[in-house]
Amino acid sequence: MTRPLLISDCDEVLLHMVRHFATWLDEAHDIEFRYDSWELAKNMRRRGGAPLTQEEMFGYLGGFFPAEMARQTLVPHAGQALAALAERADIVILTNLEDACHTHRVAQLERFGIAHRVECNRGGKGAPVARLVEEHGAPVTVFVDDLPHHHESVARHAPAVWRLHMIAEPALAAGVPRAPQAHARIDDWRDARNWIAARFTEGLAAPAGQDEPARA
Repeated sequence: MTRPLLISDCDEVLLHMVRHFATWLDEAHDIEFRYDSWELAKNMRRRGGAPLTQEEMFGYLGGFFPAEMARQTLVPHAGQALAALAERADIVILTNLEDACHTHRVAQLERFGIAHRVECNRGGKGAPVARLVEEHGAPVTVFVDDLPHHHESVARHAPAVWRLHMIAEPALAAGVPRAPQAHARIDDWRDARNWIAARFTEGLAAPAGQDEPARA
C-alpha cells in the first residue's frame, strides 16, 4: 500500500535560518535585520537607511548559501517529529535553493540526523508539489512551509494537499499572521507532528476551502 507523503520546507521549518542570517549580515556587512515581515528584503536595512531591494537581498542570500550554512541550528523537536512520522510516511524536503546547494543541504541535514530526499526549487512550490504527489501516488499529502505565497501556489496546483503554515523563528512568527491558503498554523513541532499524523490517519484529501479554525 502506498504510504502518505510529507513535503516539508527546510529554513524556518526544520532549521533556523533568519537569526543566523541576521547575525552574519551584521558581522560581515553592517546591515541590520528587523523581524517585521516574512519578506526578507523588507527586514534588511543598511544602518539608518531604507530597506534593501529584492535584488540586493538575493545577493546576500547568495553569500549566505552555501558558505555560511554551518551557522544554522535545528528547530526544537523537528528531528524527533520527522523520525516518528517517517515510520508511516515518505518524506521529501523541498527547499528553495539553487541546485548548486543541493549537496550542501543534504550534508547539512544529515549532520542533524535528517536523511530524506532533498529537492531544490526556484519560485512557487505548487508545481513541484504536484509532481511529487503524482510520483508517489500518495493517498494523502501534507505540505509544511513558512511562506504564504508557497501555500497559495500549492493550493492552486495541488488543492488536495493539506497545507500547514509554520514559522519556527519566534521573533518572526509573532508578527506574521496565518497564511490565508493554509489549513492550519502551528509553530511548534510537537503539535505539528500530531496534526500531521491525524491527517495521515484520516487518509482524506484536503477540503477545497480553509474550513479549519486558525491555530497559533
